[in-house]
Order: sequence, then structure tokens, then C-alpha cells
Amino acid sequence: MNKRTAIGATVAALLLVVLVSSVFMTDWDNYMTNDSPESIPYVDVVDENGNLNTNSLNYGIFVQYGPLLLVLAILMFGAMIAGVCIAREEVEKDDSN
Repeated sequence: MNKRTAIGATVAALLLVVLVSSVFMTDWDNYMTNDSPESIPYVDVVDENGNLNTNSLNYGIFVQYGPLLLVLAILMFGAMIAGVCIAREEVEKDDSN
């Protein structure tokens, strides 16, 4: 195993650990107890004290699911970069001279 493969495997394992830990650390119980779908109100996002309303869409996306969405965004960015690198079709040096 060469150095690039070892570094790639280490980074992939680290990202997998971060993804799994963010899934387990997200509070899923609040949303999984209801059997029927409920609408999330977008009005009155901020209450009179200037805090986010806990029933708003903004609170659900950025506070409760923020870490999970951040990890998924990083994974998608990595997939785009990997696609660009593969599309460039870099050729390794040929030492068969």
C-alpha cells in the first residue's frame, strides 16, 4: 500500500466516523414519535425576545440537523472534487524504461 492510498483510507475512515457520530448525536426522537406528517410553520420565526421559535423550519434545519447537514455537505464537496480529479485522467509516471 503506497502513501496516497494510506492517506485516502485514513481520510475516508475519519469522515465515516464523523458521519456516524453526527447521526447518533442528532435528536431524532422529537420527529419520529408522530405518525402523521405535520406542517412546519414559517411565520413567526423569531419570538418577542429575539430567539428562534423551536417550531420553525429555520430552527429545525440549522439547529437540530445542522451538524448532520454540514457533514453531508462536506461529503458532497469531496465527491465533486473526486469527480474532477478522475475526469482529469492523470497518468502516473511510467518507470518501465
